Amino acid sequence: MYTEKVMDHFSAPRNVGEIENADGIGEVGNAQCGDIMKIYLKIEDEVIKDVKFKTFGCGAAIATSSIATEMIMGKTVEEALKLTNKAVVEALEGLPPQKLHCSVLAEEAVKAAIEDYQKKKLNK
Repeated sequence: MYTEKVMDHFSAPRNVGEIENADGIGEVGNAQCGDIMKIYLKIEDEVIKDVKFKTFGCGAAIATSSIATEMIMGKTVEEALKLTNKAVVEALEGLPPQKLHCSVLAEEAVKAAIEDYQKKKLNK
């Protein structure tokens, strides 16, 4: 049902935790399944220097959060904004159809964190 890569990211998720004084924080949830994702970003000179996540949800939600953090680490804000749920699914080598919404949550959480960063930057 799940690919080896999904199982790897679920059983040993990368970048779990939170960043104190994060430059951007994005939290999204899906009321239907109960999954909640929170992404924290540390950004210097428009480059993502650190990223952490906290996810409450199923294995697919944890795996998509984990791989999404790996995919945006070291990228510019502009590059990270281009992350798509399709790219997340491809990086995990597939997800069952009923779990595709988890990849959408991962994309939305990253974008929400970047939006939060951009709002904070404007208000400085």
